[in-house]
Amino acid sequence: MFFLVLVPFLGQSKPSGSFHKILRLVLFSVFILELFMTIFLMYYKPPTTWLNHRSSDSTKNIQNVYTATNDKNMTIVLIWLWPFGTKYEANVCSSIFNIEGCFITADRNFYSKSDGVVIHHREIAGDLSNLPKSQRPPFQKWIWMNFESPSNSEQIPGINNLFNLTLGYRRDSDIHVAYGSIVAADTVEDFVPPSKNKLVCWIVSNWSPDFTRSKYYDELKNHIKIQTYGRAFQKSLSKNDYLNTMSSCKFYLSFENSVHKDYITEKLYIPLSVGTVPVVLGTTRENYENFVPRDAFIHVDDFKSPKELADYLLLLDKNQELYLEYFRWRRHFRASINSVAENTCKACNYLRWKNEYRAFKNLNKWFWG
Repeated sequence: MFFLVLVPFLGQSKPSGSFHKILRLVLFSVFILELFMTIFLMYYKPPTTWLNHRSSDSTKNIQNVYTATNDKNMTIVLIWLWPFGTKYEANVCSSIFNIEGCFITADRNFYSKSDGVVIHHREIAGDLSNLPKSQRPPFQKWIWMNFESPSNSEQIPGINNLFNLTLGYRRDSDIHVAYGSIVAADTVEDFVPPSKNKLVCWIVSNWSPDFTRSKYYDELKNHIKIQTYGRAFQKSLSKNDYLNTMSSCKFYLSFENSVHKDYITEKLYIPLSVGTVPVVLGTTRENYENFVPRDAFIHVDDFKSPKELADYLLLLDKNQELYLEYFRWRRHFRASINSVAENTCKACNYLRWKNEYRAFKNLNKWFWG
C-alpha cells in the first residue's frame, strides 16, 4: 500500500542525482516486499497447532470428525440426550475400551449420518417434544437406554413403537449392560481386605419410609450398630471419602430402592471392588448369583429376621477365618464398575456386528408390564 501511494512521484523529474536513484531503490524494495507477503499469505497454510491455538485434544476431535464423516466403515452413534448429564469424548471407545470403529458424538448435525441414536429415558419429555423431528433415515436405529428400575422410571405412552433396540440392566435387553461385572483378576493370589474400623455401614441419599429397605434398616439397627452416611442422614461424602469409608467397613448394606428382576446396581459392585462384604436386599439370591459368585455376598433372605441377620454379622466379626471366606472369589476375580460411556460404546459395537432390521413394539408392556 505504501508503494501505491508514492508511485505517482516516480515520474516527477524535479528530484535529481543520487537522491532520485535512492528513492527509486527504496520504493522498488517496498514493492517487492509487499508482493512477496501477498503471495505468502495466499498460498501458505499454517500447521493445525497454529489454528486458533487449538489444543492437542481439539485437534484429535477434528480428526475424529473427519474420519467419521469420510470412513464408510465407521459406525456413528449419536447421543441425543446425555444420560444423567454425563459427557464423554468422541474417541472414548477406542482410547479407553478398545472398541474400534466407533464414533460417539452429541453433535446433532450428524443425525442424518448416524447408524444409531441413543436416547436416555429419564431425559425424555412427557410430550416427546425433545425427540428428533427430522425424518429417520431407513438405516438408522433408535436405542432406548434406561438404567433405572420400573419403580423409578416414568411411563410414557408415546414411546411404545418408537425404538428399534433396548439397552439396559435387564438380561433380556437387546444390549445388556449391567452396572458392573466380575472379571478375571490380573494376578492369581490370595486377597487381603483393607483394615476395618467399622462393622456395618450404609450410605444413602434417596430415602422414603415406604421403601422396603427403610423398614428393614429400622428393624436391623435395633440389633447391631450401623454407621450411616449420605444426604438421608445429613452426612454427605465426597467421592474419595465415599470409597474410603466403604472400604473401612466390614459389611455394607447394599439395599436397592426397589425390587425388580436383574435390578442390581453399583450398590453391590462398589463394595465388592473395595474389599467390603455386601449385605444385599433386592431381587432374589438366585438372581444375584447370575451376576456374582454366591459366596461373595450375604442376602437378607437367608435369614428369618433382621435380628437373625444381626447375630450372624456379629459372629463373623468375631471369627476372622469365617469372615475371610467371603473373599475367596477374589483370588481369581475382581469387580469392575461399568460406565455410561462404556455402555454407549457397547451399543455402537452391537450395531457394527448386528445390522439387521429390528422393530420393538409395546415397550411399555415389556418394561412396566
